[in-house]
Amino acid sequence: MKGLTLFLGCVIPNRYPGIEMATRLCLAKLNIDCTDLEGASCCPAPGVFRSFDEPSWLAVAGRNIVLSEKLQRDILTICNGCFASLADANHMLKSDPVLRERTNEYLAKIGKEFKGNIEVRHIIEYLYRDIGTDIIRSHIEKPLKLRVAVHYGCHLLKPSKSRELGDSNRPEFFDELIECLGATSVDYPDKMECCGAGGGVRSALKDESLKMADHKLSRIKEAVIDCIVNACPFCHMQLDAGQEEIKQRTGVDYNIPVLHYTQLMGLALGFPPEALGIDLNVTNNGKFIEKIEEML
Repeated sequence: MKGLTLFLGCVIPNRYPGIEMATRLCLAKLNIDCTDLEGASCCPAPGVFRSFDEPSWLAVAGRNIVLSEKLQRDILTICNGCFASLADANHMLKSDPVLRERTNEYLAKIGKEFKGNIEVRHIIEYLYRDIGTDIIRSHIEKPLKLRVAVHYGCHLLKPSKSRELGDSNRPEFFDELIECLGATSVDYPDKMECCGAGGGVRSALKDESLKMADHKLSRIKEAVIDCIVNACPFCHMQLDAGQEEIKQRTGVDYNIPVLHYTQLMGLALGFPPEALGIDLNVTNNGKFIEKIEEML
């Protein structure tokens, strides 16, 4: 099995270091060969940046990929946006000689060259495809008796032709990864809707962005769940910090704990909530922490 480099992106180090903590603990527990990708920059963001200046987007993404090529390791992302940006750039540069030549002209100015000999992975699809639910289940120390609302996010699944992860409208692989931890993945209306964060919406149209999050959170609340689980720190921020912003604007207090998948997995692997950074979330539901500690 090919070794990996861990691509942290921007939001995790700056907003949610607990996700990094949880990811490192889980990778070590599962004996996954993963090292830091030193010198990495922003991916850069696949929506706004790519829309305004595709050549520069390809050059920056290509540089990140080249750093991992030098180590002869695939890139492991723990963010949907980073995955989309790097995976799309990798695919475009591999398949289009003209784009590859043009991008390498930029990269040559810093002594680098894109060769196209590695893959870009997302931790959810990597765990599902390469590790498998049976192996994950064999490492579980504390099965989680939790009702979980899964949020896939947009960039993990689309564009569906390049993702090749099954039906993007009714996916099941993330749900299966939830349930192998002993939890129950609870279906809910509008499950596949966007959280409202991406594409510059959260930055440029905050009220509209929060309306989308509010709608999704209301649907999740109706499903009577213990927590929301995502695989993207930007979705995580929208559904976590967004709850406080919605409360300030409307008075509605959802108070739903939000976890990245590696934080949920870390609990099942026997790590305490504090070691996984769960207590660092904006929406810090004390009752949820107490329930987890009782299970552990």
